[in-house]
Amino acid sequence: MEVLMVHPLTDDLGFLLSRASGAVVRSTNAALATHGLRVRQYSVLVLACETPDGVTQRDLADVLGLDPSQVVLLVDELAGRALVERRPSEADRRTRLVVATDAGRALRVAAERDATAAVEGPLGLLAEAERDRLRDVLTRIWTAAG
Repeated sequence: MEVLMVHPLTDDLGFLLSRASGAVVRSTNAALATHGLRVRQYSVLVLACETPDGVTQRDLADVLGLDPSQVVLLVDELAGRALVERRPSEADRRTRLVVATDAGRALRVAAERDATAAVEGPLGLLAEAERDRLRDVLTRIWTAAG
């Protein structure tokens, strides 16, 4: 049994958020590895699946808080596996949209089950009301940060 030491950093919310996030990401990455995915790739795939007409790489970068060059690499990896494809936008010829393929949608369904179960490890000690409150607080922080 691991004993949590009282440490000066346990009063630091930034430190605690970082450690909690790291635990969730590590658990989720381990679960997604069976599908050949990591959290960032999975996030792009989910957003592409949830946007049937396609999502721009700029919008992906904004939502994920990533540099656009990182998103290009993630989309390249998923496109290389035929999970997403880039299509021209009907509204703007200069814009390419990221669209999930049938294979990408199927993989998302399987990966989502495992990703959801993986989050249970680090967050399983929270009651449903605590999870709802945590989701609310984190969403407010995220949206306020812009």
